[in-house]
Amino acid sequence: MGALNDVHFNGELLDNNNGFIRLNKEEEDDSVPISDIKNAVKILLQGLGEDSNRQGLIKTPLRVAKALRQGTTGYRQKVKDIVQGALFPEAGLDGGVGHAGGAGGLVVVRDLDLFSYCECCLLPFRVKCHVGYVPSGQRVVGLSKLSRVSDVFAKRLQDPQRLANEVCSALHNGIRPAGVGVVLQCWHIQLPQIEWNCSGHINHPTVVDMQGWSKISVCAGSGVFERENGDVWCDFRALLKLRGVKVDKVHNKSSSSQGWCPSRSLDVLAINGHENTQNPLNCKISSKAEPGVAAMVAAVAAILHSLGEDSSRKELVGTPHRFVQWLMNFKSSDVEMNLNGFGLEGISQIKCRSQRNMDGEYANFKRDELQSELNLPFWSQCEHHLLPFYGAVHIGYFHDEGTKPIGRSILQSIVHFHGWKLQVQERLTRQIVETVSSVYGGDVMVVVEANHICMISRGIEKVGSSTATIATMGRFSTDPAAKELFLQTVSESTSGSSGG
Repeated sequence: MGALNDVHFNGELLDNNNGFIRLNKEEEDDSVPISDIKNAVKILLQGLGEDSNRQGLIKTPLRVAKALRQGTTGYRQKVKDIVQGALFPEAGLDGGVGHAGGAGGLVVVRDLDLFSYCECCLLPFRVKCHVGYVPSGQRVVGLSKLSRVSDVFAKRLQDPQRLANEVCSALHNGIRPAGVGVVLQCWHIQLPQIEWNCSGHINHPTVVDMQGWSKISVCAGSGVFERENGDVWCDFRALLKLRGVKVDKVHNKSSSSQGWCPSRSLDVLAINGHENTQNPLNCKISSKAEPGVAAMVAAVAAILHSLGEDSSRKELVGTPHRFVQWLMNFKSSDVEMNLNGFGLEGISQIKCRSQRNMDGEYANFKRDELQSELNLPFWSQCEHHLLPFYGAVHIGYFHDEGTKPIGRSILQSIVHFHGWKLQVQERLTRQIVETVSSVYGGDVMVVVEANHICMISRGIEKVGSSTATIATMGRFSTDPAAKELFLQTVSESTSGSSGG
């Protein structure tokens, strides 16, 4: 997208602002028309059956527009503006310029945390970037520029292999080294299935290796890195292993990573009740099958256009439909709560029993009276940014001896019902505890632990962060010992799963 510009080093120290060129200020009001994106997001909300004027959604169109604009700033940046003022002579004492030591050895910058938007589905994916180069021509580049150049290309709609290729090519043309090597480790969020979500198991949501995500490692090389099994690649891999990075299975330029996106599974569509085995990108979506879907797809195409992309580009032809299919998973009207026979009569009896508990009849509880259902997986969609968040729900409650504990499948159904829609974690936690309390009894405590994709893809870009929320009712609200007992149970469970 026009960011590669040849830069020639003339052997002189370019001292502009202490060796750094400040990027031109982005024309925030004109470069990306926010109003067009906002209008498109309102159409998406309407297609989900939501009211964009309700509290909680009023600013969503603006938030989404800002996040998309910030996440695609790479289209409006030039590599030469980053690299040109950060090339320094380093010839050693014999050359009479620079300091002792000279240049010529391998330089590697590891563990650059980036994110990019997947061009297949518009969902963000995480990137761990490792860049190495061998200086030549008596010049080195400021190390921070390797990160900034990588970020330029990450801040575009991307595919992992093309991202690696573009970073490699840009650095090779920008700093004229003996060679450049790039290794990317990329993680893409999986598309949840209802069956898996209700019965599956996940590890503790703060596990750093992002289990349950699609993962691919790709590489690209130029100059001395063009030979895949060359000594310089061996040195590069050895330096990565010092950080515990294993790159044994790495795709190179000749291999494709297009199939890594889980949304490709959506390319087998059901149109008018019949499975389509043809190329889904050539199929028109029937607005009769899903009212409003065609308008939503057109809205996503308009977003791509507003970002400066061409929605007719072959890699993007199916993207609007895939993104809409993702969103439609979270249409709240499509989700039901299955309580497996817990009717109003049963609820009434349980409430009476719960009231006796709260009146103090069972003030002295034993450990075996505490029932816990831990690590109930959930998925949800942040209503502020239209990005997924996911994790685990832990539910604790007290019940009378001789009564049958509430089944895990029922609790999972409650979690699924409240999670599978536009949500915020605080509300989700409260809704779960109130529903479980109404179905089973008043003494309930809920802990929700979640990873939010908006935390890695918006301006803060806090990879690896997680959020925990608590809601209590009945005895858990008044008895610190009861609360501590359940939290200890959760801690013991999650510490065991995260270590596996």
